[in-house]
Amino acid sequence: MRVAAVDLGTNTTRLLVADVEHGLVEEVVQREAITRLGESVDRRRILLPTAIARVRNVLVDYRREAEALGAERVLAVRTSAVRDADNGEAFLGEIEWSYGFSTRMLDGGEEAELMLRGVASDRAIGTGTLVVDIGGGSTELVTANGGRIAWAVSTEAGSVRLTERFLRSDPPERHELDACAAHVRSLLPPLDATAVIGVAGTVTSAATIAVGERCSVHRHRLALASVETTLERLSSLPLVEREQVPGLEPMRAPVIVAGLVVLREILARYGLSEIEVSERDILHGAALAASELPEPEEGAVPPMAFTCC
Repeated sequence: MRVAAVDLGTNTTRLLVADVEHGLVEEVVQREAITRLGESVDRRRILLPTAIARVRNVLVDYRREAEALGAERVLAVRTSAVRDADNGEAFLGEIEWSYGFSTRMLDGGEEAELMLRGVASDRAIGTGTLVVDIGGGSTELVTANGGRIAWAVSTEAGSVRLTERFLRSDPPERHELDACAAHVRSLLPPLDATAVIGVAGTVTSAATIAVGERCSVHRHRLALASVETTLERLSSLPLVEREQVPGLEPMRAPVIVAGLVVLREILARYGLSEIEVSERDILHGAALAASELPEPEEGAVPPMAFTCC
């Protein structure tokens, strides 16, 4: 079955069109746009009209592409920013009505489950392996046992959230970086891990910068020492120079430093010398969930669909 999955992220809005058969996900096309939906959500607790407009503009193209490629089901999932916003449910209802997507608001456990399904869609995850998803609004930590969640926690250590709270100078000052790192450490629970897999933009960007070229970094092993070097380098640059760093998407430059702080602290906290990069993540898990949706039906207007913005 051909499906489409949309990830309404705190920092990015992503599309995956894929063929799903017997639990396998074969990518047809993947798109990403940095839309900053979570802008100011940590402080104001609402999705701003300008941020909603940025997402809607991207979704117009995503719907057109999904239809052109013959997607039979489309599932849009959302996590931290929409979950935290007072108008988050209204936003999802408006998206469902305007674009015909099925939508799902995920709590921390559901987010972890979909992310793990995505990572495991092309590989087995060994017992004792920690899977880390550093997002814009939150970071998920998951361990698996036999392909199922053994333990999971969602923390507020998101790159957008931490940037807005701590890293206000350009470039960030040392005391801001130290305060950010101390806060991240306070959020990390004790656990035993023998290996770690990382997903999402912070991890893939760090790997791409380390490799030195734009190519697939799936299964690349990124050393803690490399993370520390990249963090030191990027945190010393003003934003205008950070945007020019090879391998870094310019629109990710404003939040990459906070993301790298999270990544460094996780590796250091759990005594891990490297992280394996996975380009399969919650988006691939959402594609699997989309294939399980019932046949689309004509129905009533979703609750609050016209009260969002």
